[in-house]
Amino acid sequence: MTQLNDTEWIKRLRKVDYAFQPVVNIHTGNTFGFEALLRCHKEAGFSSIDHLFDSAYEAGILHHADLYLREKALQKFSRFREKRRVKLFYNLDNRLLGSKDYSPGVTTDLLEKYGYNREELCFEISEKHQFHDNNDVSKIIAAYHSRGFKIAVDDCGTGFSGLQLIYYTEPDYIKIDRFFIRNMENDPKKRLVVSTIVNFAHFMGSLVLAEGVETREEYTQCKEIGCDMMQGYFIQRPTRRIERLKPVYDEIRELARTEKRSGLSKDISMISEQITYVNPVFAGYDVTSLFDKFRKENDTPFFPILNRDEEPLGIIRENAFKDYIFSKFGRQLLENPAFGKDITRFVTKIPIADIHSSVEKLIETYTQHNNNEGLIMVDDMKYMGVLSTKAMLNLINEKNLTLARNQNPLTKLPGNTLIHEYFSEKLCDCEETYHLIYFDFDNFKSYNDHYGFRNGDRVILMFAELLKAMGLPENKFVGHVGGDDFFMGIKGAAGSEVKAEMSNLATTFRKNAESFYNKEAIRNGYIVAKDREGSVRKIPLMQISIAILELPEGIERNCSIEEAGNIIASLKKESKESEMGLSYASITECLPDPITNFKEYGVRTGS
Repeated sequence: MTQLNDTEWIKRLRKVDYAFQPVVNIHTGNTFGFEALLRCHKEAGFSSIDHLFDSAYEAGILHHADLYLREKALQKFSRFREKRRVKLFYNLDNRLLGSKDYSPGVTTDLLEKYGYNREELCFEISEKHQFHDNNDVSKIIAAYHSRGFKIAVDDCGTGFSGLQLIYYTEPDYIKIDRFFIRNMENDPKKRLVVSTIVNFAHFMGSLVLAEGVETREEYTQCKEIGCDMMQGYFIQRPTRRIERLKPVYDEIRELARTEKRSGLSKDISMISEQITYVNPVFAGYDVTSLFDKFRKENDTPFFPILNRDEEPLGIIRENAFKDYIFSKFGRQLLENPAFGKDITRFVTKIPIADIHSSVEKLIETYTQHNNNEGLIMVDDMKYMGVLSTKAMLNLINEKNLTLARNQNPLTKLPGNTLIHEYFSEKLCDCEETYHLIYFDFDNFKSYNDHYGFRNGDRVILMFAELLKAMGLPENKFVGHVGGDDFFMGIKGAAGSEVKAEMSNLATTFRKNAESFYNKEAIRNGYIVAKDREGSVRKIPLMQISIAILELPEGIERNCSIEEAGNIIASLKKESKESEMGLSYASITECLPDPITNFKEYGVRTGS
């Protein structure tokens, strides 16, 4: 088996097949592309996929074997492309770039044969095999880029040469290995690593793809951290059947729509208002025309550069032509065929951000890159415009104003607007268990009247700090309704855990609250003051009442936010009458039918 045209090699490679797994936009569920994954290696007589490529490499025919397989993947995938034109992610064994039989330019012929354009093929390069000559590889990758092919670094984080590989390839996409995605919601170190890779990628103008996303929790974490795309079992397993591939994955789209309805994507309108549409230039534009364009539009310091799919490649700054603009023979040099007409040599990458990103994530991306142009904004990876430096300052100012409006001025915790949004969203989310908790101080008014509002504010701040110390923002949301009323939402916890945690909180509050009284009151266990009816009597020291409403997963909550609010209000009344100051109920017990009498709900109180 020393040559590809040997009967044995052809016979084996014919038995190999490809499965495809979707790569989707994390914000919309739209399919961005599919990764071609080699299958049936055992039928072809190889113990593993690595064994196939190792054998071809040792035989000195790795490039030719790869071209045979490459054509097979392109031919099979072309059946899906009749429905929608998306990218094909193809794994490239980086050893073939230095293989004895390597010869450039063959891929273009294959693309033309099956009706692809160059932007639709993305080569995935892994750090599995060390590059022997980084300079030569850099030149080869640059040649792929200059011809319009996309480059992705695969399995980022699995080896020790990953940053070196990213440095030399300057990829369009960086794929984060499944190891860091798995159980990320429970592993702060993994979240830090993924966040660092995302920030680094965006700094370089690359987009980030999370590999191996298998659960909703992993999806949520990837989205919050700032990943742009994802693939994994949560979306679809690899399939060899082309008819099972979809242009849109409705489950992801519906998750994104739910977030928009619940207000999680409320920044989008604020961001859209600040985007400026700068007329782009397509990559096929010739150098001399662009030179003239800068001279005619001398108030434009740069132009965004797009490929044929309207995806941004970066920008070309006016000062990239500075040497030619001020040179006596600058134009003649640009027109010289030996110089070439390819404008991609002048392209500079700047960060690309999705319109669905949060303002905080945009600010973080911008401040790390710190360029003069701002950010290129995309929607479903298509160019929308530019978010300039001035626009970023406007966004920061508007966000701060919005935050101030939605915060309680005393505790700086989210106020009623954000509490209402959280309440509405969790009431509709049936895929997770939530606990909605309402806190109210007992005997606070009498304390406030007796010791003064300043001391009353100190008690409120003390409790706010207790809530903040309970693990925010891992799985909890805390809000300040006003006065001595607070709200908390907890995601994914067992009822027994929540009740134990709240019982400990009540005990801590009671002990801390004692320190706000004088020694006589602490010794007596009460103060003499007016109650709510104005009668002077012995008022017990402050403690807290806690009402807990459980929203179990997998169960439709057939009630409005007003009905759920009424249940919590009734629970609050029960908690004040309870010896432990705590009441607990599941919404499944509270709404068997439209009942308004709380006594018929079957509420569990105390422990």
